[in-house]
Amino acid sequence: MLESYIKTLHHLSIHTRNAYQRDLDYLNNYCTKKAIETWSDLDGRQLRSFVAERHRQGIGGRSLQRNLSAVRSFYRYLIKEEKVKNNPAEGIVAPKSPRKLPKVLDADQTAQLVEIDDKEPLAVRDRAMLELIYSSGLRLAELISLNLNDIDFSDRILTVTGKGNKTRSVPVGKHAIKAIKNWLKIRLAMTNHSEQALFISSRGKRISPRSVQDRLKQWAIKQGLPNHVHPHMLRHSFASHLLESSGDLRAVQELLGHADISTTQVYTHLDFQHLAQVYDKTHPRAHRKKID
Repeated sequence: MLESYIKTLHHLSIHTRNAYQRDLDYLNNYCTKKAIETWSDLDGRQLRSFVAERHRQGIGGRSLQRNLSAVRSFYRYLIKEEKVKNNPAEGIVAPKSPRKLPKVLDADQTAQLVEIDDKEPLAVRDRAMLELIYSSGLRLAELISLNLNDIDFSDRILTVTGKGNKTRSVPVGKHAIKAIKNWLKIRLAMTNHSEQALFISSRGKRISPRSVQDRLKQWAIKQGLPNHVHPHMLRHSFASHLLESSGDLRAVQELLGHADISTTQVYTHLDFQHLAQVYDKTHPRAHRKKID
């Protein structure tokens, strides 16, 4: 039944499908170990024990939440197929983990990173990619899936396909527009007309996620940044800087393509953290005098 269920998840990304497969494999192994012979034999008490065991093994709250989501979805499928009558995962809540704040670059560091002054073709491409990630807050998967016709230069609008194949329109800044136009002049000589990918590798094919990660890491070192920089850090920086200047959480949610505003709210904590640091440095009573 597991294999049949996974085939129904074609609307989800390959990463999500693989994660669900792993989560349900863990549960299947647990049931085998506990001599639970059929899916209808698994009850809520046993499922809670499974979650508790995974937690003791060091699995965090967010992973356990996804694990339970996979189980709930699987049992809804089993109920629909009339293989079971009840969903043992309903009502079970995963233990919460402290939420880690994403690391971001400040505005000066971001400018230092993206202002690549190199006319070599791949360097021109890389600047266009970095400018676009920061300009429009793109995920890595969204960046590499872009096609030539996804960008409207006249209105400076980009059509992005995000998680769950949902599309959204996001504005593109003038620096990113300029960098992309510079890249497109060079791109013509690197591939054939049938390739529709906006960003291609040196072989003329759509660039891979690993290539973007590696190139960004190399540029961070060349541009003198101290942190290990990855594509999502630029997306985080986009969100943090935008929220810091506008205070409009709903607009940031829309631009990032977050289905739930609670996901976006992490940036309000980042913004407060920034304000607290400013307070500590500037307020006359922020520092206590040392006692001799």
